[in-house]
Amino acid sequence: MRMKDIRMLFMALGLFIFALCLILFPKDVLEASKSGVAMWSDSVFPSLLPFFITAELLIAFGVVSFLGVLLEPLMRPLFNVPGCGGFVWAMGLSSGFPSGAKFTVKLRKQNKLTKEEAERLVSFTNSSSPLFICGAVAVGFFQDAAFGLLLAVCHYGANTLVGIFMRFYKKTSPPSSPTASSASLRTAFQALKKEQEDDVRPLGKKIGDAVTTSIHTLFMIGGFIILFSVLYRILKVTGAIHFIALLPASVLSVFQFSPELAFPWLSGFFEITVGSKLISDLTQPDMLEKGIIASFVLGFSGFSVQAQVASLLAETDIRFGPFFAARWMHGFLAALLTYVLWEPLYIRQIDQPVLSTEPAASFFVTSWQTIGTWLSIYGSYITIGALFLYLYIIHTKTFHS
Repeated sequence: MRMKDIRMLFMALGLFIFALCLILFPKDVLEASKSGVAMWSDSVFPSLLPFFITAELLIAFGVVSFLGVLLEPLMRPLFNVPGCGGFVWAMGLSSGFPSGAKFTVKLRKQNKLTKEEAERLVSFTNSSSPLFICGAVAVGFFQDAAFGLLLAVCHYGANTLVGIFMRFYKKTSPPSSPTASSASLRTAFQALKKEQEDDVRPLGKKIGDAVTTSIHTLFMIGGFIILFSVLYRILKVTGAIHFIALLPASVLSVFQFSPELAFPWLSGFFEITVGSKLISDLTQPDMLEKGIIASFVLGFSGFSVQAQVASLLAETDIRFGPFFAARWMHGFLAALLTYVLWEPLYIRQIDQPVLSTEPAASFFVTSWQTIGTWLSIYGSYITIGALFLYLYIIHTKTFHS
């Protein structure tokens, strides 16, 4: 029997066992589904929708092409990607997963990126948002704003290092455009004008398409969040996750870390929110150990996020393999940076708090905390309103067609 046939057989068997567990544990499945829906409607949907719609419109009106010309002298030598990758990088940093993959796919479909450039770009433009790191993890879970600064610096610093390392991935492949030694405003405006001339859709059509495309993508993201919430609950209720946790426990023992971290670490492999919360709940391990594991979990992103990215990449010829390898690299680099920067960015902040004396740093943390609180109150209303808008646009399109 061929390896491909064996793999398909195991996949079919796994799906059968999963379906059987759905029948055997209906109460746990329902609770996990409701938890996933609540996370999606209260936080993920309202926080990502404005970024998605805005980015779609920026692409449609040629702003990304304009920025691409200006950023070419920076992005090409640093990451070996075109200047338009700078826009994707910025959107990934500000809005979080899986924005980088969504807009990389968009640019690849428009032939602004080669296959190799897209694989490089998607590897370092997907990261956790500042709202999640500083608001949910640091303040919400660990009750420690100073910890958020450390996690954010290590997370985004490691992600930048991943991009620099990935610039050597298939570096001999031909670029999508000639490398520009300097940026020209005239050339940038010409690129913007050409993009607008090529896109003949009226304004209302562009806005409607931006809304429907964004909401459609967020539906997909919500489906994966619910699916992996149910999968994690089944692994937990059947006790399988404790058996699987023996592997990370053996890895932790090599570094003389507390064995209590094994289960939260494994949970983080499936879903970063669950893993981060379980790490923060532990009392025995010291803060450095918890910080190292939490940084790895944030960098690796979890199989739930990776499945979302894989679904987006499947629309193109962009391979998932380089992205998956980059997630391991991101996790290890973030953990290493946490160990190296532990004293200057965390211990010294406790002894001489920076966040209480520096207004800019204090404003940064409290702002993300305020946004998180606001979303928890009004997020579901935004989601419901957006869904009604989506149905109205779809109805209008169907009526006119």
